[in-house]
Amino acid sequence: MKDVDTAAPLIPSRPTLKKLQVVAAGCQACHLWKIGTQTVFGEGKPSSTVMFVGEQPGDKEDLSGHPFVGPAGALLDKALAEAGIDRKSVYVTNVVKHFKWEARGKRRIHKKPNAAEITACRPWLEAEVAVVKPRAIICLGSTAAQAVIGPKFRVSIQRAQFVESSLAPFVTATVHPSSILRAPTDDARHEEMQRFTDDLKKIWRALSLSS
Repeated sequence: MKDVDTAAPLIPSRPTLKKLQVVAAGCQACHLWKIGTQTVFGEGKPSSTVMFVGEQPGDKEDLSGHPFVGPAGALLDKALAEAGIDRKSVYVTNVVKHFKWEARGKRRIHKKPNAAEITACRPWLEAEVAVVKPRAIICLGSTAAQAVIGPKFRVSIQRAQFVESSLAPFVTATVHPSSILRAPTDDARHEEMQRFTDDLKKIWRALSLSS
């Protein structure tokens, strides 16, 4: 497949998650396929009620081919359990499906995707939303929030606040669990983890009351 401006021409006419995953494996809509090990597509049941959208796969995800399996994914799983959310009812994905990184010694360090890379990958996310039809979309971190909700959304101010969207009945954002890992002290990490869990509890409660 040659380079194209976006992944839109690759989306099957009658998409299913399996079809999308298979086709996305060969996506070359932007240059990131050249530096990523593989496409890391979203995972979860087509009947998932909640969709979590992160920024991009990390090092562990890039190597395994599965989203949210690294340290940040472990924190997400822990917070879900504490919030009483069944992990099996959740679909997890990212705005960008390839790992963007730069070398620092022997380590591969995450590098924020730019607007062109996000735009190129957006059709995959739109197709995932169209197939899953989640009742709630929860963006993790500012990159995902601004890509999905809009450039004016500020996670630091509006976290866990619902916004009107054509994508799902409930759309909001909170921090990315990787930000908890970067907190400077154990106490700060504990506090940030509690705030993250509280956000998920609030979102889940709103969903439960509306069902």
